Amino acid sequence: MIARVIAIALNTYREAVRARLLLGLFAIALATCGYSLIVASLSLHNELRVIADLGAASISLYGVVVAIVLGSTSLHRELEYKTIFPILSRPLRRWEYIVGKYLGTILTVCVFVSIDAAALFTLLALEAGQTPWKLGAMALVMLGVLAVLGLRARHTRVYVVIPWSAVLAVLAWLVASPAAHERQLVSASAVLALGEVAIVAAIATFFSSFSSPFLTATFTGMIFVIGRSADTLAHLPKKLFGQTIVASGRAMARVLPNLHVYVPPRSLLLGEVATAPVWSYVAAAMVHAIFYVTALLVGSALAFSRRDFS
Repeated sequence: MIARVIAIALNTYREAVRARLLLGLFAIALATCGYSLIVASLSLHNELRVIADLGAASISLYGVVVAIVLGSTSLHRELEYKTIFPILSRPLRRWEYIVGKYLGTILTVCVFVSIDAAALFTLLALEAGQTPWKLGAMALVMLGVLAVLGLRARHTRVYVVIPWSAVLAVLAWLVASPAAHERQLVSASAVLALGEVAIVAAIATFFSSFSSPFLTATFTGMIFVIGRSADTLAHLPKKLFGQTIVASGRAMARVLPNLHVYVPPRSLLLGEVATAPVWSYVAAAMVHAIFYVTALLVGSALAFSRRDFS
C-alpha cells in the first residue's frame, strides 16, 4: 500500500515540476524576493523587517497559488490524456490514488517553499552584514552538488532536488544568523504557510475528485478567501448586517477552516507574546491543519470511489 501511494506521489511530483506554469510561478516568487531588496532600500533603518515581511507574505501567497493550480489540474490531466485508466486497472485502490496525488502536490509545494525560503534567508544574511564570501561559497557548493547529482542520476535527476532543497534551506538558515529575529519570523511563517497550503491542496483535491478544473479552482479560491476572513465573519456587527447574515457568517467561520490562524501578527512570530510561544502556536496550527486535511481526504476518497469514468 505505502509503495503504491509513494509511486503515485513521485509521479505526480515529476509531472508537476515539468509544468511551465509552475516554473513561471517559481521565477515570479524568486523575483519577488529580489524586489524586496529594492523596497527595503526605500525604508528608513527597517531593511530587515521589510525583507522578512514581504518575503514571508510571498511564500504564503505563491504557495497557495501553486496548491490551487496543481490540485485543480493534476487529476484532470490524467483524465484528459486517459492515463488514469491503465493506472486504475492495476491492483490500486482509488483512495490510494487520491492520497498519492495529494502527497505529490504537497511534495512539490515543499520543494517550492524550501527554495523560496532559502533565497529569503540569503537576502536577510546579506542585508544583516554576513560575510559575502560565505554566501558565495554556499551558493557555489550547492549549485555544484546539484549539477553533479543531476549528471550522475540521469534517470532520477528530477528527484534529487527534493533533498537538495531541504539542505539548501538549512544552510541558508545557518548563514542568516546575524538576522536572528527576522530569521525566526521567516522560519515560522514558512512552516505555517505549509500548513495552510496543506489545507488548500486538500480542498482542491476534494473538489477535483468530482468537478472540473475551473470549478475546482473557483470553489477552492472562494473557500480560501472565506477562510482568511473567518475571524471577521465570526464577529460581524448585528446592527449593521442583521441577524441572518451574522448567523450565516458565524456558521461559515465554524465549519470552514480558519486560515487566518496561519497569518498571525508579527509580534507573535517574533516571540514577543508571552502567552503564546511561537513554536507552540505553530504546533497547534499544524494539528489544526492535520484535522482538516484528514477530513477532506476522506471526503475526496469517498467521492472519487463513486465517480463513473464511462
